[in-house]
This record gives sequence, C-alpha cells and structure tokens, in this order.
Amino acid sequence: MTGPFLLLSDKDNVLVARANAPEGLEVTLEGGPVRLLRPIPMAHKIARHAIAAGETIRKYGMPIGIATADIAAGDHVHVHNIRSAYTATHALQDADGISAGVSL
Repeated sequence: MTGPFLLLSDKDNVLVARANAPEGLEVTLEGGPVRLLRPIPMAHKIARHAIAAGETIRKYGMPIGIATADIAAGDHVHVHNIRSAYTATHALQDADGISAGVSL
C-alpha cells in the first residue's frame, strides 16, 4: 500500500485509489516520491512506474488495456491515455443453447 493507493497484484503497473487523493499529494513509489498533478478519484488508477505508449496496462495481474501515450509514474491512468484491449473469449448463449443474436 502507498498512502491512499493499493497494489492489487505484484504484476500490476497501476495502483488503485482507496479514497479520493488531492492534487499535490506526495506519493512514494518504487522510483521515489511523486506529487499528483491532478486529483485522483476513489477507485481510479495511477501509474506505479513509467508506462510506455503501447504497453499493456495490468490490474489484478490481468491486462485491462493498452497505453495510448507515455504515462509518467504517478500520472492518472484512465480513458484519456488507455484503450481497451478486450477480446471476447466466449459466446453468449440463450437458454436453448443457441448463440444470442443469431437468427436461424
């Protein structure tokens, strides 16, 4: 744990806010202390360390998106600098076993 931020998995490159964190708050990260450049709402993420554009964002040890820009340690990680990398791994089925949305 780093102040109001929580590390959910050692594989993660983000920390999750356990409470609202104000702009200017000093947070100690692996590379040293950083000051938040903006307020971070509860449940939002900050970069645990620098993340390069194109790098996978990991939360709960799982990929949740791809960085669309370089993200500095301590920066807010949200929809403005990541895109989803979601790929469906299953097909939804109706109760009769036929894939939902398929017309016969």
